[in-house]
Amino acid sequence: MAKVISQETFDDVVRENISDFDMSVEDAIDDAVSQFESQGVNLLNIIKEPSLFTSGGDQTTHEVVVAIEKITNCLEGKTTDGLKDSLQKLKSECDTDLARRCLAGKNGAYPVLMKALDIYKEEPVWLTDILNTFCSLVNGQPDLLDEEGVTKLVSYVTIFPVSLKPLVIKLIGFLCVKHEQNRQLFVLNDIINSLSELLAEYKSQPDLVKEICVGFRVLTLDDDIRVPFGKAHEHAKMIVTEGDALKRIIDVCKDYCEDSVVLGELWSTLGCLAVRDEFCREVLDMGGLSLILNSFESNINDKNLTRKCLSVMKALAGNDTVKVSIVKSGGIELIVAAMTKHQTNAFIAEAGCATLMTVALRNPGNCEKIMECNGHQAIVQAMKIHPTSSGVQKQGCMALRNIVARSRQHCDAITELGVEDVINKARTRHNNLEDEAKAALRDLGCKVELREQWKGEHGSLVY
Repeated sequence: MAKVISQETFDDVVRENISDFDMSVEDAIDDAVSQFESQGVNLLNIIKEPSLFTSGGDQTTHEVVVAIEKITNCLEGKTTDGLKDSLQKLKSECDTDLARRCLAGKNGAYPVLMKALDIYKEEPVWLTDILNTFCSLVNGQPDLLDEEGVTKLVSYVTIFPVSLKPLVIKLIGFLCVKHEQNRQLFVLNDIINSLSELLAEYKSQPDLVKEICVGFRVLTLDDDIRVPFGKAHEHAKMIVTEGDALKRIIDVCKDYCEDSVVLGELWSTLGCLAVRDEFCREVLDMGGLSLILNSFESNINDKNLTRKCLSVMKALAGNDTVKVSIVKSGGIELIVAAMTKHQTNAFIAEAGCATLMTVALRNPGNCEKIMECNGHQAIVQAMKIHPTSSGVQKQGCMALRNIVARSRQHCDAITELGVEDVINKARTRHNNLEDEAKAALRDLGCKVELREQWKGEHGSLVY
C-alpha cells in the first residue's frame, strides 16, 4: 500500500525549501513533490498550489477553509447572509479534486454540513445547496461518516420532501462506496425497507426511481479492500426477501417502457439482485424476462440499454429454466443482432459473449440454437475486433468452450473461422486468461500443451 502524508507535512517541506534554500514558490513545491514521490508517497490528497505561499514562505488560508469558517459563522449567528455563496464555493472546491475534499474533511466540513442539515431540515430552499455540497465533500472519502450521521440520514430519506429524496439517497450512496462498515450500518438502520417503500410509493418520479436503484446496488458492492469478507450477498438477499424488491422493480418497469435511462437503471439493479437460483425463477414467473426482451428489441440501437439488457439476461440465465426461456423467446437472435450492430463496442461484445456463455452452459439444445443463429461467428468476430480487451477474450473463450463441451459436432464449424490463432494470440497478449484459453483449445480439438501445475511426490508437492 502506498505511503501517505498530511497536508501539514507537505507544507512544512515547501516552507523549508523557500526559507532555507531560497527557492521560488514554484521550485519549492516541485522539489517537495519529487522528494516525496521518490519515497513512494501518494500525493493525491495533497494540495500543491503556489498561490498558498508568499515569496517569504508565509502561508495563506485556503479557500476551502475560508468557506467552512463562513458557513460555521452563519450557522452560529443564525443568519443566511453569505450562506449560499459559501456553500457553492465549498462545493466548487470539493469538485476540483480529492485533495481539496480531504482538506475540507480535516477542517470539520462534515460536522458543519450535518449541523446545517439539522438546522434547515424544514427549509427545502437551503437543503438543496447543503445536500449538493455534502455529496461533493464525501465523494471518495466515506470515512467521514459516524453512527449519528447514519441515523439522521436514514430519517431524512423519510421526512424530507420528495424533491429532495434523490439527493439524500445519492449522499448515502457516496458514503457506501468502498466502505463495508457504512453499508452494514445503513442496513442495520433499515435503509432497505425505506428505499423499497419509496420505490412503491413514488414510482412515478423517475429521478427518485433512478437513485433508489443506485442505492440498492451500492448496498450489494464488495469493494472495500480493508475487510476480508463483506455482506454483499446477504444484502442482496435482504433487499429481495425483506424489501420485496423484485416485484416492485418489475412493477415499476411497466411504467417506463419508453424511458431507456430509467429502464437501464432498473435492469442493472435486477441483475445485481439475481444472486440465487430461486430469485432468477421468480423474475421469470413475474414476467420480468418478457419485459427485458421487449425493451431489448425496442431499444437495440441504444448502446447503454443494450449492454444492461445483456448483463441482466446473463445474471438470470444462471437458472436452467430461464436460459431455456431465453432461447424459446428469441433471445439468441437478439443477442447476436446486438453484437453485430455494435461490434465495435467492447463492452457490448464482452456482455454478449458472457450471456451466450451462460446460456450455452450444460445445454446442448441451446448450443444448437446458438450455432443456427451464427452466434459462434459473432463471438469469434468480437474476439478478432477487440484483441486488446481481456474481458472480450476471456468471455469469448468460455463461450466457445461451453458451446462445444457437450456438442463436439460444432468444433469444425468454429475452427474454420480461424479461432485457434485468435485464442493463441490472446494467450500471448493477456496473462490472465491462460486457463480459459487452454480449455477452449482443448475442447475445440486444437493443439494445446497441458502442463501439470503441481503433483504429489513422496508426501510433498512438486511444482
